[in-house]
Amino acid sequence: MRGPVSARGRGDVRKVVIRPLKRLATGLPSGYEEGAWAQLETAVLAVQSGTPTSTSLEELYHAVEFLCKDGGGAGLYGRLSVLIRAHAAAVVQGLASAPPSAPVFLEQVGSAWRAYTSQLLLTRQIFMYLDCGYLKASANVPGVRSLYELGLSDFGAELAARPALVDRVVRGLVDLVEADRNGAAVDGKLAAGLLQALTLLHLYGPAFQRPLLAATLAYYTAEGTRLAQELDVPAYLLHAERRLAEEEARCEAYLGQQSRDLLMATLKASLLEEHMASLLQRGLDALIEEGRVEDLSRAYRLSERIDALDGLRAAFKGHVRRVGLARVGDLEREGTLVSDLLTWRSRLESYVATAFARSEAFAQALKEAFEYFINQRQNKPAELIAKYIDGVMRGGVKGLAQDDIDSALDAVLVLFRYIQGKDVFEAFYKKDLAKRLLLGRSSSIDAEKACISKLKAECGAQFTTKLEGMFKDVELSHDVVAGFRASLAGPGAGQLAVGGAAVQEMGVHVLTLGFWPSYPADECSLPEVLTASQQTFKDFYLKKHSGRRLVWYNSLGTCVLRASFRAGSKELSVSLFQATVLMQFERGTDTLSLEELAAATNIEDRELRRTLQSLACGKERVLLKEPKGREVEDGDRFTYNEGYTSRLFRVKINSIQLRESAEESAKTNDQVLQDRQYQVDAAVVRIMKTRRTLSHKLLVNELMVQLKFPIKASDLKKRIESLIEREYLERDVRDAQIYNYLA
Repeated sequence: MRGPVSARGRGDVRKVVIRPLKRLATGLPSGYEEGAWAQLETAVLAVQSGTPTSTSLEELYHAVEFLCKDGGGAGLYGRLSVLIRAHAAAVVQGLASAPPSAPVFLEQVGSAWRAYTSQLLLTRQIFMYLDCGYLKASANVPGVRSLYELGLSDFGAELAARPALVDRVVRGLVDLVEADRNGAAVDGKLAAGLLQALTLLHLYGPAFQRPLLAATLAYYTAEGTRLAQELDVPAYLLHAERRLAEEEARCEAYLGQQSRDLLMATLKASLLEEHMASLLQRGLDALIEEGRVEDLSRAYRLSERIDALDGLRAAFKGHVRRVGLARVGDLEREGTLVSDLLTWRSRLESYVATAFARSEAFAQALKEAFEYFINQRQNKPAELIAKYIDGVMRGGVKGLAQDDIDSALDAVLVLFRYIQGKDVFEAFYKKDLAKRLLLGRSSSIDAEKACISKLKAECGAQFTTKLEGMFKDVELSHDVVAGFRASLAGPGAGQLAVGGAAVQEMGVHVLTLGFWPSYPADECSLPEVLTASQQTFKDFYLKKHSGRRLVWYNSLGTCVLRASFRAGSKELSVSLFQATVLMQFERGTDTLSLEELAAATNIEDRELRRTLQSLACGKERVLLKEPKGREVEDGDRFTYNEGYTSRLFRVKINSIQLRESAEESAKTNDQVLQDRQYQVDAAVVRIMKTRRTLSHKLLVNELMVQLKFPIKASDLKKRIESLIEREYLERDVRDAQIYNYLA
């Protein structure tokens, strides 16, 4: 209201008086509240009984609205709460007298719950104004909650007051789950609804989850124990994987996510964790040997799900070690050991890539297993790897095309990386390379050089220095021979008295002593034509390189002889020793004894016997032996075989002396051991010269680090003792375990 206003001077203040408003009348007629409640109560009871209401929902809604606006919300809420609680009690009480049959009982519980919640929602719809207005404004008032929450709370309280009824529901649901696991048809929609009810009523965890997990544990423990005995490993793993998928689907369908992790953990513990170690022990070997990739993949997936990949990796590694040890120790299969290992390793690598998901841990396990077993038999694998490469380079590996040489080298060099005795490999590789280069047996010089490059990248330049020097010698020898032949054809060369044609066709490899394997300088009385050829070249070479010394290694020489037989002329590709023996028969002598040939050729006895054996007892018998037999004995006599025939014009007669023998292999290994002793001695002196004084333990430890080949501590002790005897070291007078360096 506005008060009187009068004119005032500057500085005067105008007053405004505000008077309180009078309370307006609600406009509700007398007795409206009781009449309205009577209508509402009748409607609620009709809804709860499932019968139609006599009053429209719109009228009922407005009645609630008018009562709330008139300040009757609290009373209305109280009266409605009584009806809801009574209804909840009646519904639960009705369930207590349900039939004993579990399926029928669960169906009745589900039906009652669906009806109750549907009726509760319809009641809330009638009292929406109360629920959204009065109750929202009274949210902080103790005991006041939304109508739906109130209905759920009352139902839950009534159930909780009847634990036997709750137990019947829980047992029925647990039995339903077990029936589902046994393959029976169950009502998943019913189970989902009941479990949702337990969740809404806050009974899922306290009442249902523990019995469910206990039943799950008992079920899968019994099943796992039984099937682990009845099924083979692939079948058991398949069953376990199927069970995991079924349980996942069961959680998705009706068990819900709140128990998923616990259920899956229980299942995995019962079916997998309890049995995986014994399953792998019992069946992994067969899975690997039979190439059961899908089963191996399943074992990997299941092991991953129970954090047991370390166990699977250890089992895989153990299998490779056991099988590898057996293969390396099988003396009867030495000839195919390397190719067998390459094929086997390729298959195992494919398992790692496919079944084991390219796991770096499994790849490392494969590497460690190969490193272990391949070094349990010292030296021999290294020798056989060198021999395999020799076969590759000579084109002698069965099924290997020329275009596959590079990939074959890459594969075998993986095995080379595993061996610790790389010096043994180097010794045999160098000896075989020498034969290939000197006898022209290499199928590809480019491949030879590529192999050297791979070895250099793997082991460093020092490892291949001598090998590269061998190639350099061969290349320089071509230039030397070209110069030699040019000198023979040049003016003033003259005519050789003996062997002119032989000299013109002569080829020589001039070798640097330090690069090549050591060869015996076997004595041999060569025919005059061959001696003259050697002397002519020697004169030429020393004239150009004064101060150098030439030594002829006749055991490595080869030549081509032109021989006449009744069937026609042939060219015989033979060793120098074979040529020397055959040329004894061109003097017109028909038959010569072993002793006569020994006197004429001056070839060492054992070498002569092997040479005669290749000429008279092998495939190409250009000599006849009397008496017949595979071995050359004292008194045997040999005759030039005029009746020899062959469909080839040039015939290669294999020389037995060039074949690797056990004795030659042992000699190479002995040389490696000798070289190792030199390296050990040098390493000890080098270390002690720097440290001056060192204990035995620390000295051995440093040697183990520096030396690049396997060696036992006992062998190191022997070398140290040898150096003490030679006065490079001395024992400390106060402590015998300490060494002092002697300058």
